[in-house]
Amino acid sequence: MPSHLNVLDSVKPSAEKGKPMTDIENLAAGVQAFTSNVFLVPGERTVLVDTGANFDVVAAVESRVDDLDAVVLTHTHRDHVGNVDAVRSAFGVETVGYDPTHPAVDAELGGTARLGDHDYSVLHTPGHKNDHVCLYAPDAKVCFAGDLVFAGGSFGRTDLEEGDRETLIRSIDSLLDLVGPDLAELHTGHGPSVTTDAYGTIERAGQAARQF
Repeated sequence: MPSHLNVLDSVKPSAEKGKPMTDIENLAAGVQAFTSNVFLVPGERTVLVDTGANFDVVAAVESRVDDLDAVVLTHTHRDHVGNVDAVRSAFGVETVGYDPTHPAVDAELGGTARLGDHDYSVLHTPGHKNDHVCLYAPDAKVCFAGDLVFAGGSFGRTDLEEGDRETLIRSIDSLLDLVGPDLAELHTGHGPSVTTDAYGTIERAGQAARQF
């Protein structure tokens, strides 16, 4: 059973029809291996959001950009950080995450992080894992949600170590308070990104988590 979705998510959500407004790209799209999504955010500060696992993400980065400035981790489950050492070695970059005691994390996230050309607010969102964060850029109206919520209104598993349903629900509520109804892009740790009714997707995830 996948380690990211709750146990009721046996139906995969369909991809959203809307096209992203930004140049953010999922480098794990189409990869047939156990991995998270890996988002390349180009711009003034070129960043990877998560590194994925079990595929050659270094080659994927090198085919698109000349260099990488940093890696930002939504959390440290293996499928999100399995490629950390390869990325560190290839690009000489720091990995930044919530828990600086974890071997995959070189530096601790502050209250904001620069990704591409925008400043993202860092929101601690435990419930799936204790060190989980979401990232939101209010000017670009873009959110990286990790494994908190997914397209179709599904939500992250809470039956793993450090998982807790009530905590996850509070984290979803906190994310709703941070983002607005005009949220343009919701990039999740697995499955398709959401570019149509992204705010409603988070709302439905909160409702589903409460009904489980």
